[in-house]
Amino acid sequence: MNPPARTAKQRKQDTLARLENDVDTWVSTADSTGGTPYLVPLSYLWDGTTLLLSTPAASPTGRNLRSSGTVRLGIGPTRDVVLIDGTVETLEPGELPDGVGDAFATRTGFDPRELTAHYQYFRITPQRVQAWREANEIAGRDLVRDGEWLVAD
Repeated sequence: MNPPARTAKQRKQDTLARLENDVDTWVSTADSTGGTPYLVPLSYLWDGTTLLLSTPAASPTGRNLRSSGTVRLGIGPTRDVVLIDGTVETLEPGELPDGVGDAFATRTGFDPRELTAHYQYFRITPQRVQAWREANEIAGRDLVRDGEWLVAD
């Protein structure tokens, strides 16, 4: 038997906890001409408002993030998923605010600035966030719409 559906407030708290405590996300992109979808796991840094990812600039994911400016992220297991549709800002390592590159390296366990391949950073601003565990939470799964939380703290 499935547990009862969480309240919207509890679902928001659980989603924020997942963003703060998880390290990896599935990153789904496609090129801006409607090309083949591409899915890879990447580590991220959550700053309370945005997620920061890094991948080689020449990779399909890097190219797609730059060309489309949009992304879908999947965090957590399928029975406790957070889906994020977001807009993308591309940053070169030298454009990161002070301390952010170090925070990313500490959080994710790797430092793209130390690699020989050209890595870029991608700041993701959530525009839509959905979270659910079981079918009984599908109806209230939207937590963020048009970049705004639908649930008060």
